Amino acid sequence: MTALAPLRRRSGPSRHGPSGSGASGAGPSPRGAEARAGRAHADDLAVWSFVSGLAGLLVGNLVLGPCALALGALARGTGRRGRALLGLVLGAADLLVLVTLAVANGTLSWAL
Repeated sequence: MTALAPLRRRSGPSRHGPSGSGASGAGPSPRGAEARAGRAHADDLAVWSFVSGLAGLLVGNLVLGPCALALGALARGTGRRGRALLGLVLGAADLLVLVTLAVANGTLSWAL
């Protein structure tokens, strides 16, 4: 019985809580929480990329277009990959609309 006692203690958390280094515990690991927070942040970036790209087609494409491009590039590795890609495409379209209107009107401000 004494030979099995150390093996039982090492195989899982004791009923008195984690011991020693705290490597084995019943609660969630801090790295898992950080990973979830990082993914949530990247998902938010994808959404904001899409929103700023869409809004940039209507107003402020000089500012919102590059913002959509930057946010979409940062949010590429997320669960909302399609939304990040749409943000990139809309950001590029914002800049294309800006260049087209600037060439047609001869100025960076556009009037219809």
